[in-house]
Amino acid sequence: MNSRADQLKAFDRLLTIMDELREQCPWDKKQTLQSLRYLTIEETYELGDAILENDLNEVKNELGDLLLHIVFYSKIGSETKDFDIADVANGICEKLINRHPHIYGDVKVDNEEDVKRNWENLKLKEGKKSVLEGVPKSLPAMVKASRIQDKVAGVGFDWEEPKQVFEKLEEELSELQYEIEKQDIDKIESEFGDVLFSMINYARFLNINPEDALERTNKKFIKRFQFLEQKSKEKNKNLKEMSLDEMNVFWEEAKRL
Repeated sequence: MNSRADQLKAFDRLLTIMDELREQCPWDKKQTLQSLRYLTIEETYELGDAILENDLNEVKNELGDLLLHIVFYSKIGSETKDFDIADVANGICEKLINRHPHIYGDVKVDNEEDVKRNWENLKLKEGKKSVLEGVPKSLPAMVKASRIQDKVAGVGFDWEEPKQVFEKLEEELSELQYEIEKQDIDKIESEFGDVLFSMINYARFLNINPEDALERTNKKFIKRFQFLEQKSKEKNKNLKEMSLDEMNVFWEEAKRL
């Protein structure tokens, strides 16, 4: 691994390149905070894919792309004299120190849950009106639900054991079935949302990330379906013309791979 001196030298090199690109490259000169936003979101998802694939070389590459975006935003901030990369770094340093009084102060903690609870309480003392203020509005619904549940659990609003959560899930499923029988589409959607919210909460108690779990299933389904498509081509058959029983033969074969 690189020494701290080499790490700082590499970061300084990136800052210099960013200065040069912002001054000389027509594309880089045109970028704004707003124009970079969606690109940053895309890069974040690409990093997430690399992590799920456990492709560490790609994780390294995607982290580089995200680091570039952080430097890019900071460069734009320095041009408007609002902030620069030092302000960004010092800001997060101060936040970490203030929110870890068990490391930089005299607060005692016994476990991870104590740390999370202290974190949320400190944020309220900093002037936040709600523990949920830190949940971005633009997060995908599943990720947002997970973060909401983490946040409120951090201040003690939580079930005591997984069994209670599963019972709540069963209750929500029953309510969904009732609305399905009544055929009220608005209430069906509402109850379906409650079921999903309860499932995500149950995943937390099982120490499972629901987003990762669903993405694993997505990848598994894609792999099996593409196997089905390939087999149908080898048999010179069109999927649209095949019966479900015929397709299921290849599907079962794909499950055994």
